[in-house]
Amino acid sequence: MKKIVNSNKAPKPIGPYSQAVLKNKTLYVSGQIPFDVESGQLIKNGIKEETEQVMKNISFILEEVNYSFEDIVMSNIFISDMNDFPQINEVYGKYFKKYFPARATVQVAKLPLSVNVEISVIAMK
Repeated sequence: MKKIVNSNKAPKPIGPYSQAVLKNKTLYVSGQIPFDVESGQLIKNGIKEETEQVMKNISFILEEVNYSFEDIVMSNIFISDMNDFPQINEVYGKYFKKYFPARATVQVAKLPLSVNVEISVIAMK
């Protein structure tokens, strides 16, 4: 049986999907964008700040089911400009201490709400 996971601290889905789904101790987190629920605003102050907000949103969802960044086994990073990759990587790397997940990074033509970065993850206990 699968469990739908939603955190009030993370952005609500903007379409017919869930923030995350938990099935057999595997958590599938939908792509998170740099939306700050507290302010109700998209973060557009530069790629580092945008990535930081995305990672915070992922953390809120992980916390909802007592998972952490150590439980992440795979991440997918979608970016609008591959030139931003070093800065994204710098922020992303702060969230992983010991065991780095597998990862794919892809430049795309356009992301939801015209953001510059979106990250989805899979975590397992």
